[in-house]
Amino acid sequence: MSDSKDVLSRRGLLGGVQKDFQVVPRQVDIKNDSPEKCAPGEGSQSCNVDGVVSDESLCESELHTLIIGREAMACRFDVVFNAGEYPQDTQWALAALDLIDVIESRLSVYRASSELTLLNQNSSQDWQTVADDLYGLLEQCRSISTATGGTFDAATGSLIRLWGFLERQGRTPTKDALEAARESSGMHLVQMDPIGKRIRFKKSGVEFNLGAIGKGWAIDRAIDLIAEYGVRSVLIHGGASSVRAMGCQGPQVGTRRGWRVGLRDPLRPARRLATFTLVDRALGTSGSGTQFFVDRGKRMGHILDPRTGQPAEGVISATVLAPTASESDALATALYTCGPQGLARIAPRGGNVSAIMVIPSKKADRLRVLLANVDRQTLTIEAKDGVDVIESA
Repeated sequence: MSDSKDVLSRRGLLGGVQKDFQVVPRQVDIKNDSPEKCAPGEGSQSCNVDGVVSDESLCESELHTLIIGREAMACRFDVVFNAGEYPQDTQWALAALDLIDVIESRLSVYRASSELTLLNQNSSQDWQTVADDLYGLLEQCRSISTATGGTFDAATGSLIRLWGFLERQGRTPTKDALEAARESSGMHLVQMDPIGKRIRFKKSGVEFNLGAIGKGWAIDRAIDLIAEYGVRSVLIHGGASSVRAMGCQGPQVGTRRGWRVGLRDPLRPARRLATFTLVDRALGTSGSGTQFFVDRGKRMGHILDPRTGQPAEGVISATVLAPTASESDALATALYTCGPQGLARIAPRGGNVSAIMVIPSKKADRLRVLLANVDRQTLTIEAKDGVDVIESA
């Protein structure tokens, strides 16, 4: 039924441990096992899938969930079904996780034979033909980079390597080394041939690193695969920082809709800051709470501002809701980088992107939560004490 990499559990079902199935508490916490999005990735706050329902005709005990999980991209991926809704749910979940494994083998910068590694090695020498789907992902990276004013950039591998985050051994570079890396960084140094699906770098030293989008893209492909089977309701998350939901958690009765996903309070991890209801949407969260180093008393986070080559500052976490997980992941990174002034650009009023940013308050024990283009019917602020909520005009 599954191999040793897979972890399967049923929620709300009676019985003991039986081969690959394990009884777990009714509320399923999706904890952040790793700060990676896709190596080296973007760290973020933890999220969870909450079994509480809003329709009074259903009690929490009536919600049963099947969770199939596996380690990939330096974190845990979970495929979550409504238990008993589809007889082939386990088979389909394993197929989705197999696909994520394949995508990791193609995009990982830690594998010498991956498509991305070979592209980085050879694209400064001549045009390189790229698989259609990977070319489409790189086109999306360019489009998001342009739309965000360069606060998201997938061609900053030279900077990530310089700061030591590729090896997870952060270090502050010299001024000269930083300037040299910046000269070999950025999507403006990437030439793209849409007809031939080819890529070429304008100079040597340019590197793609899809850490801020690769995990979301893998989730999108997995959702697409499961949708082909006729599935209407499923949630997939990777590392708790990337989530995409389709359909409804539990029976679709009354006014119930979507899947409930919680965002933890970054200052008080034991409590939930907010709960989102994802209705055919994705959520991505970026932050440097777990991956950083301290240099001469200053905390240096692993999310770099592509415009300066320096670690981004001033934001605790940035969360974005968008139609796809690749969009929400990339835009969350962009929002974390550009700070509060980027809210209107990332999540303009009336658009299909929503944003929630957590920043420090003047008082050490308080937080400011900034909202942009958020439908309050899909968001509940759980934490009341120590939180100031501000909605953008």
